[in-house]
Amino acid sequence: MLRSIYTYLPELIRLPWLLRRLLVVASDLVICSVAVLLAFWLRLGEWNVFSLATLTLLVAANVTWLVVSILSGTYLSVVRFSGRHTVFRLIPVFVAMSAILGVLLFTLRIDGIPRTLSVLQPLVFFFGLATSRIAIAQMIFVAINSRSASSTSKRVLIYGAGSAGQQLAQSMRREPGLKLAGFVDCNRALRGRVLEGKAIWHSTELEHVLVTEDITDVFLAMPSATRRERRNIVERLQRSTAPVQVRILPSVSQIAFDTVSISDLRTVQIEELLGRDEVQPRPELMERDIRGKRVLVTGAGGSIGSELSRQILRHQPAMLVLADQAEHSLYLIDTELSDLSAREELLTEIVAKLADVSDQQDCASLFADYRPHTVFHAAAYKHVPLVEANRLSGIRNNVFGTLHAALSAENAGVEKFILVSTDKAVRPTNVMGASKRLCELIVQARASAQSRTTFAAVRFGNVLGSSGSVVPRFREQIARGGPVTVTHRDVTRYFMTIPEAAQLVIQAGAMAVGGEVFLLDMGSPVKIVELAKAMIELSGLSARDDANPEGDVELVETGLRPGEKLYEELLIGADSIPTEHPRIVKAHERMIEWTQLGGALRELETAVRSLDSDGTMLLIRSLVPGYSPALPMDSVLEAAA
Repeated sequence: MLRSIYTYLPELIRLPWLLRRLLVVASDLVICSVAVLLAFWLRLGEWNVFSLATLTLLVAANVTWLVVSILSGTYLSVVRFSGRHTVFRLIPVFVAMSAILGVLLFTLRIDGIPRTLSVLQPLVFFFGLATSRIAIAQMIFVAINSRSASSTSKRVLIYGAGSAGQQLAQSMRREPGLKLAGFVDCNRALRGRVLEGKAIWHSTELEHVLVTEDITDVFLAMPSATRRERRNIVERLQRSTAPVQVRILPSVSQIAFDTVSISDLRTVQIEELLGRDEVQPRPELMERDIRGKRVLVTGAGGSIGSELSRQILRHQPAMLVLADQAEHSLYLIDTELSDLSAREELLTEIVAKLADVSDQQDCASLFADYRPHTVFHAAAYKHVPLVEANRLSGIRNNVFGTLHAALSAENAGVEKFILVSTDKAVRPTNVMGASKRLCELIVQARASAQSRTTFAAVRFGNVLGSSGSVVPRFREQIARGGPVTVTHRDVTRYFMTIPEAAQLVIQAGAMAVGGEVFLLDMGSPVKIVELAKAMIELSGLSARDDANPEGDVELVETGLRPGEKLYEELLIGADSIPTEHPRIVKAHERMIEWTQLGGALRELETAVRSLDSDGTMLLIRSLVPGYSPALPMDSVLEAAA
């Protein structure tokens, strides 16, 4: 019989809305009538089905219900989505019904109808109606799920048997195609217990449960867990023999409301595997060179420049000048920050300035017009293969953009000038890295040549999700079904999230007294091939390579690009000096005095302007100790010699 009910319930859902409403009203009136008979029996202990008193109360109760339910909009709710909230909304309706019946019975004083039935009948009716609503909703849910189970059903394991896990389980009841297998939790006291009708296993049984329960999806319901704890769980799931797709609830601070649901889940981002537990920024360092001051960010439309601008705005400078030569990028960050400032009623004046700092006049005008107190110089070309193929443009933009910005800063009376540098400046094998090391040398030389402006550089590795990062490229390749391309299986890189990098740059700059090259603690280096495999597995797929020829997404090795290194470093020498911040150290490295560097830069500028590529590269090689270009460049230089 149940099978036939489950067969026809989905068909009922497809009936016209008016017909479905009439069926619901009819069933409610039947329940209301039965509640009258039960109320008489409970009050008098006898069944007088056809007595005048019974029929009178039956008519009065049904008419009262129709009036109250229509006025309260009870039949506007969708029955198949009924739950505890539906039941709670019915309570005031039945209170009103009881009040009306009470007035009628006390006023009319009909023989044979005890006045207490004005309370007893609505109470019985309430329990009957609430039970029917929830029962119908559950039967429809089971019927729909049973139809789709053969083709689309996913077996879900919820990791976390706390409040968030329970709310997720309740939310799943409304999601066709999701079947809850049970819960896993690290609390041993919960092992063997039942939640929402499903078993709770201990976390030590995770791998066994994935296989025996045919789990296809795991939902991490641990919003208060640290990043390290989440990363350990995801890595265990990746190592398991059963491939599963992992989705995760955001952290407590990112949840908009106290309740969570399926809609709050998102796929696990690779940042959560590579990132470390965050060290809270120190407010006194974040605000020292920002609050109440005029701040200029060059390259404000780029990945680091835009995040620096966001972080700076939160600490309320008097003015924030966003400078970039890319119109669209500048428009996006200006719009975003202007909207944020308006919403939060910030007093910071935001100025967007299209400017090219590699143009001496344009740069001088920018600094003279706004006379900033603090400058974060993030403007640079950073894509290694592009700069390698366009050497003169890369050197003009990076080296002379920094030179003009530094000299203009001094002329405008800037207090603090912070250069955003890169780990590719350490023993560079490409033009981009060599140009950034030369930028560091400019900053160091100007710091020792004058005392008006404090100059410093901050050096760090790759940031996750930036325009030049492999992460967005891997995501696109996986979405297309592959192949995912890596240049070499031994390529290793340091990674850091963009917000953490921006916070550390600001804090390092606050500690500068002149000439420092600060290094950010990047954590442990990561093999790019392992990064690619992790991203594939986070998508619920497996990598196809020689070790796993049956995988879903092909992993292809394409060979090193021009100027690409296998390994990146942060220190040129072996020494570093700790600072007051646990994630920031200072490098102790060789510099070139301005008396020598200034003349060499004038020669370099002449070579770049005359489009003398070979002469330019010879000068770069002489100025940047440790620069060891790739073999094709070596052959060019030998031919020029």
